[in-house]
Amino acid sequence: MEFDSLSNRVIGCAIEVHRELGTGLLESAYEQCLAHELKLGGIQFDRQKNLPVEYKGQKIDCGYRIDLLVEGQLILELKCVDALTSVHQAQLMTYMKLAKIKTGFLINFNVSLLKNGLKRFVL
Repeated sequence: MEFDSLSNRVIGCAIEVHRELGTGLLESAYEQCLAHELKLGGIQFDRQKNLPVEYKGQKIDCGYRIDLLVEGQLILELKCVDALTSVHQAQLMTYMKLAKIKTGFLINFNVSLLKNGLKRFVL
């Protein structure tokens, strides 16, 4: 699947979840519902994908988990916060570097319009 097409489909799924649920739920609820919406759309993904740190040739489980890894090429980091901060951005960028994934979306569902809570990052 062409990346821009995938990206647009994923954003459409996130918008649908936000439209149905609105704001005020826990991040885990949005994650489960977005996973369901991706599945309905025929989009492959992994939830809570373990992300080890490679240190001196060893893969070490440090507890990092990608919320959703879509088609092996797009990381979705979901939030439900008053405002996205540089800490959230750093978290996503770290996940992208560790996973060697070039593109990620930081999605904050705690906004009145989802486009205001969506940020795209490219390494």
